[in-house]
Amino acid sequence: MSEHDSSSWPPPSPGPAAAPDPPHPAAWPPPQPPPATPSGTADDLLSEREAREVAEIVGRLDDPETTKADRARAMVRLSSIVGARARRTGARAVASGRMLADLLLDALPHIRIRDVDTLVEHHHGLTGEQLADALVRNATFTTAGIGAAGGAVAAAEWAALPLLVTVPIEVVVETIAVAAVEVKLVAELHGVYGIEVPGTGSQRITAFAGSWAGRRGIDPLKPWTIPNVLGIAGRQQLGKRMIGRFARNLGTVIPFLVGAAIGASVNSNETKKLAAQMRADLRVVAANRRALPPA
Repeated sequence: MSEHDSSSWPPPSPGPAAAPDPPHPAAWPPPQPPPATPSGTADDLLSEREAREVAEIVGRLDDPETTKADRARAMVRLSSIVGARARRTGARAVASGRMLADLLLDALPHIRIRDVDTLVEHHHGLTGEQLADALVRNATFTTAGIGAAGGAVAAAEWAALPLLVTVPIEVVVETIAVAAVEVKLVAELHGVYGIEVPGTGSQRITAFAGSWAGRRGIDPLKPWTIPNVLGIAGRQQLGKRMIGRFARNLGTVIPFLVGAAIGASVNSNETKKLAAQMRADLRVVAANRRALPPA
């Protein structure tokens, strides 16, 4: 007998293969992808909405057809936006000029800057110095009207809450509105004198904000004259310029018509002074460009 037990031979055949486990039924409903989140923080999105509304308000203020009542309503609405921004940033940011500069820079890319052809059409064919005179006249009228509307803003001071007790809200609002109108004037004066500033729309309007702060025209042939207000130093210069303008507008807080008259007079004189400085500089830049040999 073999050493193998005959009962174990042949070996048992394997039984039928076990059936695989049935697949798990698919979950239903199928899992949904997580909702897409908008880029930027909530503060960024809020700031963007505020910037667009500020630009729209500035457009209404700069429209010669805007009535005094409409201008007052626009300034009251602007005061609520400024008050909301001030509550988020704090009194120190307001007093240092940082909040003023940031809100201005946020709003400027949304403000329409007209090209020369559009300006000529809007001013019935005027060109050159006559067109520049018309732009300055309109901007002066606008900033004077903004100063005269200070009383309406004073009535809406509740929007700022106590953090602005030492920084009158009407002067903050007036400073931002006037600065936006004047930066637009600076940009359009460059076009009237044939000075084409390179870059995207946002880059160009940012450079014009720096030009407004430095009271100097931009010479594209000298890149170092194109200001960069996005850096720390540039924003500080812009903030200081706005605080200086803020200080000159403090007469607006005097009650009743006296304050309104002071605000209108100060704004009118400051806009004329700015325009005279810019035009003198731009004439030199334009003359230098004409003196260059053709490319």
